[in-house]
Amino acid sequence: MKSLLSLLLLIACSFAALAQQKAPTAQPALIPYPASLVPQAGSFTITGSTKLVLAKEAAVFQKEAEQLQELLANGIGKKLATTKKPSNNSMLLQYDKTITAPEGYLLTVTPAQVTLAAKEPAGMFRAIQTLRQLLPPTIEKKQPQQLVLPALQIKDQPAFDWRGMHLDVSRHFFSTDYLRKYIDLLALYKFNKLHLHLTDDQGWRIEIKKYPKLTEEGAWRTFNNHDSVVIAKSKENPDFALEEKHLVQRNGKILYGGFYTQAEMKEIISYAASKHIEIIPEIDMPGHMMAAINAYPILACDEKTGWGKDFSIPVCPCNESTFTFAEAVLTEIADLFPSQYIHIGADEVEKTTWTQSAACKELMQKEGLKNVNELQSYFVHRIEKFLQSKNKKVIGWDEMLDGGVAPSAVVMYWRSWEADAPLKAARNGNQIIMTPVNTLYFDALPDKNSLEKVYNFQVIPDGLNTAEAKLVLGAQANLWTEYIPSENRAEYLYMPRMTALAEVVWTNRKDYDSYQARLKEHYKRLTALDVHYRVPDLTGFSEESVFVDQATLQVQKPLDNLTIRYTTDGSLPGSTSPVLDKPLPITQTATIKLAAFTPEGLKGDTYTINYKKQNYAAPAKATATQAGLQATYVAGSFKSADDIAKTAGTKNTVTVKTVQVPPQAKADKFGVQFRGYLAIPETGIYTFYLTCDDGGILRIADRMVVDNDGLHSAIEKSGQVALQKGLQPIALDFIEGGGGYTLKLTYSKDGSTPQEIPESWLKQ
Repeated sequence: MKSLLSLLLLIACSFAALAQQKAPTAQPALIPYPASLVPQAGSFTITGSTKLVLAKEAAVFQKEAEQLQELLANGIGKKLATTKKPSNNSMLLQYDKTITAPEGYLLTVTPAQVTLAAKEPAGMFRAIQTLRQLLPPTIEKKQPQQLVLPALQIKDQPAFDWRGMHLDVSRHFFSTDYLRKYIDLLALYKFNKLHLHLTDDQGWRIEIKKYPKLTEEGAWRTFNNHDSVVIAKSKENPDFALEEKHLVQRNGKILYGGFYTQAEMKEIISYAASKHIEIIPEIDMPGHMMAAINAYPILACDEKTGWGKDFSIPVCPCNESTFTFAEAVLTEIADLFPSQYIHIGADEVEKTTWTQSAACKELMQKEGLKNVNELQSYFVHRIEKFLQSKNKKVIGWDEMLDGGVAPSAVVMYWRSWEADAPLKAARNGNQIIMTPVNTLYFDALPDKNSLEKVYNFQVIPDGLNTAEAKLVLGAQANLWTEYIPSENRAEYLYMPRMTALAEVVWTNRKDYDSYQARLKEHYKRLTALDVHYRVPDLTGFSEESVFVDQATLQVQKPLDNLTIRYTTDGSLPGSTSPVLDKPLPITQTATIKLAAFTPEGLKGDTYTINYKKQNYAAPAKATATQAGLQATYVAGSFKSADDIAKTAGTKNTVTVKTVQVPPQAKADKFGVQFRGYLAIPETGIYTFYLTCDDGGILRIADRMVVDNDGLHSAIEKSGQVALQKGLQPIALDFIEGGGGYTLKLTYSKDGSTPQEIPESWLKQ
């Protein structure tokens, strides 16, 4: 009997061990997630005795093999021995002609061998980046460590050909060392395009040998209005400080600037190419050319320089000398950059000087041009034809569509308020790159919703049929640097949003919960790479909080390793401020500032919570007989929502059934005042969440609830108010400063999930 029991116990243990061996492992923390991943049992350990197999037919992957060797040497301290014959305990780089996608690859890990297969070097490089993410984050540093890979099978290829990031080096300059770091991050997350914005009003950043004054003069400036803003902000946040390496003294003046020599840029192009990243240069024209015009005033109509009504005075498209200049510059750019694309901007052109120029009037009559938009198209057509002679494709911002553009040009869609621009471009036969300002401008301040908004971005816009959808090359995010003077500030703004976009353009399948879980592991890798990422948002509170008797501040941490520090005296939390490690009771009016710190000392956003003791507001003594709110629309330019009431402009009042901008609001800049009542169904403390682009102020029961005022990108702010059941007056003032708007109002009660305000609540 004892023997039988022992046998049964042995069988049970064997089955348990087998079940444990075959149990699915945790989802690998890969971003972007592969098209197909199947976990397997076991793992493979890379040791000093592991061999790297590179057969004769795989010699095309020699450069990628060298990069793999450098990566692994970080952990095992030496390069792997190489051989041409597969064996156990080996890593095999394999040529596979059956893989059709240029960046496609196969990655197979078994306990005996690792196989990376591709047809093209780009595919092999992407496979290595996947393997890199499967290894511990400490692989990014040179230190002895065990390198273990989980057994799995991956079959992968990108969803879109254009997976891009942009960097504006004109407004604020970034060194060649930083460009390499930026390229390394793009490579890690499988981006393949880097759009470098090299010239603008504020600085010319690339050497042009025929026109040396472009960099001798155009690359340097005394502090401008953007610099003044960041210098002021740097008093509280050192990331806003101008970097000293870009400051020089000349003739008793401090100048800001810098530029890349052509030799330096060749090295950067070569470095990016080794990571299978194509650098696309942008030389903005005919507008955004003040740095060039200041150096060579002859480029402007009647040699006028400076600012017009909205933008800088552009080059003159009516003088042949302008085309002589442009063609000479673009010849050097075309010779320097191997990319098939050259971006010429063609956006935000101040055309006033064109309407006043005798030369332009003469040219327009000669060419049969009806307006200055067509004159811009004339300029773009000529530049495109010239670049085609250099075997280059033109890319421009979607303003190119306004006066007509050739189907051969590539349109970069950014004006999100021009919702039909992608459809217009597609119907004209243009290829399209999606980069709308309301989602993919990473210089816009992030909030707790920004990451999810990027992750849920739809690359193929609605309204395109199957054939038109094929014209969408992909998407990219832009980083405009007017208010980004440092590398740390840049990383805060694009990371981790870059990782969300990476998955959108590579995998194109939405699983935000999975992505969030995987992202938590990537913060460790970003730390190892010295990336100054934005620490995830703290939650569980409102900026404006109220209580009737008492409240409890109980902050929710997104990462377990964060330390929350706080102050109650109005000062900013620092590394020595008290730790908030348990619920904090609130019994009186108070202002609390708090921030999260990583173990490495990286500081997250500072949150200010204003606690107010408040009685429940009594309902209004009014009778509301009509559904909806009154929305009063006023065209005009407003810097603050409170300014709407001060205007003497024409006002148009309509009824809206939800909190939304009425369709009558068609001006580029306007304000809207919403008035009426909320039919509050039960007494309690309500939290309201107001998202605005540009600004808004919410008052309920004549109490300030949310102040989200000013001209800014879409940001959510929240506030609380204590309300009795019944009709409560609501006053919401909203302003749009131009360039597309966002207005959203939701609510929650007693910590519930935020939801839309029911139509039945809105009364007047």
